[in-house]
Amino acid sequence: MIENFLDLFSTFSPLWIYFALFGFAFIENVFPPVPSDLIVLVGGSLIATKVIHFVPTLLFTTSGSVIGFMTIFFIGSQIDRKVIHAGKIKFISVKDLDKAESWFNKYGYIIILANRFFPGVRTIISLFAGLSELDSKKTFIYSTISAVVWNSMILYFGIIFGKNIHQVDRYIATYSQAVITLAVIILIIFAVKYFVNKNKNR
Repeated sequence: MIENFLDLFSTFSPLWIYFALFGFAFIENVFPPVPSDLIVLVGGSLIATKVIHFVPTLLFTTSGSVIGFMTIFFIGSQIDRKVIHAGKIKFISVKDLDKAESWFNKYGYIIILANRFFPGVRTIISLFAGLSELDSKKTFIYSTISAVVWNSMILYFGIIFGKNIHQVDRYIATYSQAVITLAVIILIIFAVKYFVNKNKNR
């Protein structure tokens, strides 16, 4: 799988590769589960082959991650809490909101700092961070730190294993399956809650 990405990306100019990495990193936060970590790993492998360079790759992937995270955060911050309490947003219940707020009250911005290490639920974290009215500047700073650390790690592994594509492919396939499974479970939970609440209202 990763070999196919490498072959495809190698046909692009460095500038287009940077923009592609930015795009995948952004979209993953807005429309999960997009395997952006896999693409970032490919970026690391391309760094190892001198097609692109580490610093601009880290800047583009981190920018995509942070802008995507803050986009969903902003959307969450614009949702009127009265609308949620009125039950007009079916996939977000008052109980979900209260639970999220209790988590943020207990762990604070540590959740934002660690968000990149929770593939599949990053969008949920950013949405509820906005709903919980966290400070946007602090959220931006901590989400940036999280993205820099995480993307640096992924790029580093990509560089290390750039010449061992078959081995990387095996691990990434397992990782991608786990992420997709987690995302599907989360979607199923939200769907079940929606239909249960709908039936109760009837």
